[in-house]
Amino acid sequence: MRGGRMDHAQESRLKTLLLLLALGALACGLAVRLGGWERAAAVVWSVGTIPVLLALLLEILRSLRRGEIGLDIVAALSMSSALLVGEALAACVVAVMYSGGTFLESFAEGRARRDMRDLLARVPRSATRHRAGALEDIPLDAITPGDRLLIRQGDVVPVDGTIASDTAFLDASALTGEALPVRLARDEAAMSGSNNAGEAFDLIATRPARDSTYAGIVRLVEEAQRSKAPMARLADQWSLGFLAVTVALAVAAWWFTGDPVRAVAVLVVATPCPLILAVPVALVAGLSRAAHFGVLIKGAGPLEAMARTRTLILDKTGTLTEGRPRIVSVLSHDGTAADDILRLAAALDQATKHPVAQAIVAAARERGLTLSVPSCVVETPGEGLSGQVEGRTVLVGGDGFVTARVGQGAARIELPAGSVLVAVGLDGRLAGHLVMADPLRAGTRDMLDGLRREGVERILLATGDRREVAESVTQGLGLDGIRAGLTPDQKVLLVLSERKRGPVMMVGDGVNDAPALAAADVGVAMGARGAAASAEAADVVLLVDRVDRLVPGIGIARGARRIAMESVVAGIGLSVIGMVAAALGHLSPVQGALIQEVIDVAVILNALRALRLSPKGKGAQA
Repeated sequence: MRGGRMDHAQESRLKTLLLLLALGALACGLAVRLGGWERAAAVVWSVGTIPVLLALLLEILRSLRRGEIGLDIVAALSMSSALLVGEALAACVVAVMYSGGTFLESFAEGRARRDMRDLLARVPRSATRHRAGALEDIPLDAITPGDRLLIRQGDVVPVDGTIASDTAFLDASALTGEALPVRLARDEAAMSGSNNAGEAFDLIATRPARDSTYAGIVRLVEEAQRSKAPMARLADQWSLGFLAVTVALAVAAWWFTGDPVRAVAVLVVATPCPLILAVPVALVAGLSRAAHFGVLIKGAGPLEAMARTRTLILDKTGTLTEGRPRIVSVLSHDGTAADDILRLAAALDQATKHPVAQAIVAAARERGLTLSVPSCVVETPGEGLSGQVEGRTVLVGGDGFVTARVGQGAARIELPAGSVLVAVGLDGRLAGHLVMADPLRAGTRDMLDGLRREGVERILLATGDRREVAESVTQGLGLDGIRAGLTPDQKVLLVLSERKRGPVMMVGDGVNDAPALAAADVGVAMGARGAAASAEAADVVLLVDRVDRLVPGIGIARGARRIAMESVVAGIGLSVIGMVAAALGHLSPVQGALIQEVIDVAVILNALRALRLSPKGKGAQA
């Protein structure tokens, strides 16, 4: 318990306990009544109802303090009035149905949270510090400005600092949107949250962890989550009208007949079980169906919001693009075959873990090229490699690194925005160049067309990358706008400004996207490779590295919400007919409860149709 509020696990256990208590009391009371002890049965039913009623009253008080009025009031009125007039069985039936509905909602949210804990990586909790000629592991909070830290290959930079080694290669894509690693020299600044993509290096801390870039982004996430206005639950949108009709019929039945039992019968029939049960069932079924397509939605609320989305904001790197460098073309300068240039370069690059080198190796293997084992490999950190492959001298690296060693001038090559060159030297001459870029994901245009068919009216690109890169990558996609060079707080401002037009969905995968994901009505994270911070802040996580899964995700959300609405309309319509019959004296409270059960079964069976939703279009194949 924190600050007097239960955490989700405690709340879930309480709802489970209340449901089991009400069910047990209903069954035991029926057994006791069959034995002929009617008064004892009434006591058993009352014992099972009162805890549910008390928990409900506390929830109603909390809602009223927030200025919210929900259908829970009708359930509380029906249970309390039934107990007051001695209709304990009817009260217990209502308690079972109400606690069952709240349990279903809690179960869906709890399952999503457990899946998230299994999915997400842990952020770093410690760092390695140089101290008195030795290395020691310390918690992040113990780092002070001036500390010399060792950042191993693959480590996340824990605090802001300056490079204390000759060179460092950092992958800052999660922070800035730049897909390719950047080379930093001694005394240059490094941001916390960047990933060490090269050899180990030393870092001099310039700020404590709490004041560093990564911590600032986390604070932005927390502030955005606190400021995000909650979406009204589908059931609550009907609450005021239904509550007014219910109270009016109950009061009229009592006023004109003088019989309080008729008013109780009206309230029991009016208990909004079609809303309390059918809506969660349809939405939980939608959550389950969406997960089948690799779309993890963290609860019924985000699914409802997803169904209402009209504006979509997409990050570029790792979302609209693949988020990793790939070979766009191979240029030959001396007549060497393109496949030979790639094969020899990839064979040598097997000797390093540099991300660009690994991308070259992966490209060669995708083309089915056989890679020999290199020998005599010498790596110049941050510049390139030299070595022997199949008896030939091979150089791979930056243009300056290779041309300086072969004695040739740098080649003049026109490059698209956002591309980089990797030079390849063979036997003392410049053989060619590998042109690398972060390409658009395959099927992006089809995905955007599918999203528009699903009702998304406005699609924007938001990226920390340069405008010329963003425009080059997205040319011809028909986006409604491009916002480039954005910092994390500027992305939040963009989301907030677009929310004035209607519900906004934001899709991203980096740490820099996390505040915007938290501020959006629906935040979607690329969970397969995305940063833990963005996935934690998101309402929806794509479990596979395919952004086109948004199309079936939104389709399922809209279908589940439509089915829930159908169940609500049918259930409320039947309930109103039952309320009129109860007001006219044709139904007792117990009969009203049984009628309500029949209505419940009908609308629940209809709600379960959401399990068979079959979205169409790109990304629909699970």
